[in-house]
Amino acid sequence: MSERVVFIGGGNMASAMIGGLRQQGYPIGLLDIIEPQEDARKRLHTHLGITAHPEAGAFLEHSTIVVWAVKPQIFQEVTAQLIPYFAPNVLHISVAAGIRSDSIARWLSNERIIRAMPNTPALIGKGMTGLFAREATSSIDRENTERIVSGMGDFLWLEQEHQLDAVTAISGSGPAYMFYLMETMIEAGADMGLSREQAYRLATATFIGAGELAQSSNEPPEILRHRVTSKGGTTYAAITNMDRNNIKGLFTQALHAAHQRAIEMGDEFGVVKPSK
Repeated sequence: MSERVVFIGGGNMASAMIGGLRQQGYPIGLLDIIEPQEDARKRLHTHLGITAHPEAGAFLEHSTIVVWAVKPQIFQEVTAQLIPYFAPNVLHISVAAGIRSDSIARWLSNERIIRAMPNTPALIGKGMTGLFAREATSSIDRENTERIVSGMGDFLWLEQEHQLDAVTAISGSGPAYMFYLMETMIEAGADMGLSREQAYRLATATFIGAGELAQSSNEPPEILRHRVTSKGGTTYAAITNMDRNNIKGLFTQALHAAHQRAIEMGDEFGVVKPSK
């Protein structure tokens, strides 16, 4: 891969992708970033050795891949500002949650679009990214995209774009659910007489170990759970209490709420706004 890649936005996800590319030996001279915030530009220079641009310029004309790492709320506004700088048929990769490729294609007058939905463990190379490519993209486009996201962790191609809303609900927002449960376990541990530091170490190690066990096992989570749940034991008492209070049902409702919000964001921020 020797494409010239420009990142629009230099926040966490862009930094994770750039860091992954740098670890793979990707030439720094083939990477450009536009980041209007001075503090973010300083972080990029300190941590990745890259000097980001505060605004657009003629350098964009040489880009062959554009990665849109901007907030959904400002996506259309930013595309309107930058589209004059790009060649007509460059590959566009979006990591903006909820914004559908139909909207992006309309804003950019370009069908060569891939959407990516990463999550925050990408910051340490342990993320999961959902990917969807429009028909106008090529196998080379997909390979280049895989290289860009592979430094963040694993990835999963989806056949239908609407599945990305489910990816957003399950994986994109998923780390927050885990942290939420960890917070609860730490608070409960402190109530039971542990120090918060002890409870923190126990909770985080348990999440890491359980995740790695599930990933390495050929058995589904239900079987792994049953193996820990001896009838009449401590785990049984906890699971029975959760079932009695419909925790699984409430958590399912929460996931559906996240899924619905992802759909709404596509409707809300994908609407073409009149030019000023």
